[in-house]
Amino acid sequence: MRRYPYTSATANVMPYRFRVVGVLLSLAVAASPWLLDAQGDPTQYVVSYLEAAPASQGQVAMMLKDVAAASRKEGPLRYEVLERVPESNQFLILEIWKDQRALDAHNGAAHTKSFREKVSPLLIAPIDDRFCVPTMVAPLRDGRTAVYAVTHIDVPGTSRDAALGLMKTFIDQTRRERGNLRFDLVHQANRTNHFTAIETWADRQSADAHELAQHTRTFRREITPLLGALYDQRWYRPLE
Repeated sequence: MRRYPYTSATANVMPYRFRVVGVLLSLAVAASPWLLDAQGDPTQYVVSYLEAAPASQGQVAMMLKDVAAASRKEGPLRYEVLERVPESNQFLILEIWKDQRALDAHNGAAHTKSFREKVSPLLIAPIDDRFCVPTMVAPLRDGRTAVYAVTHIDVPGTSRDAALGLMKTFIDQTRRERGNLRFDLVHQANRTNHFTAIETWADRQSADAHELAQHTRTFRREITPLLGALYDQRWYRPLE
């Protein structure tokens, strides 16, 4: 079978049926009601999970505080270090960088390399980094965060649009709740059906009220049949 290199120089001589298929695929993508609404946004999110050996959790916590202080001098949009509740030997780093260049510079910085080298022997498993881009994000509201919830939501590719529709409604409702300071949805750059929801709350009472709210119950009931893995929600508090 004759092969046609996919270049501008040969596009005009490609068989008609190939060009029609290409047009139809483009129209299908454009017609999707839940395209990732942050397409073209260069912002880079990194969600990193760390699990320290129980005897080393205090040392790991101090190292996280130190690397956060050094990293913030680079000018990230956000750099947060968190401790899981109640599993206090589990930690999370939430990073937001303005673009890939800024993230690359951070990853190549001496303090970043030193932290990762020194913390590795103190962990039960390697650091689990999830490199993400924005899906549905909004500016952070004023207020000191007391409670974080970070949830990994994995859906099959065939359920992605339906899941995004449910998540958009749920996010809009949650952002209007008392005590909510942030509800961002991001997705892994290499797995667009793997999402991470990042919530922050002003106090535990607001977070608890949200978990019992009718729209939360409705969302959980409707999203569950679409999931490809466990709805993995984890609670954290600021480490500093």
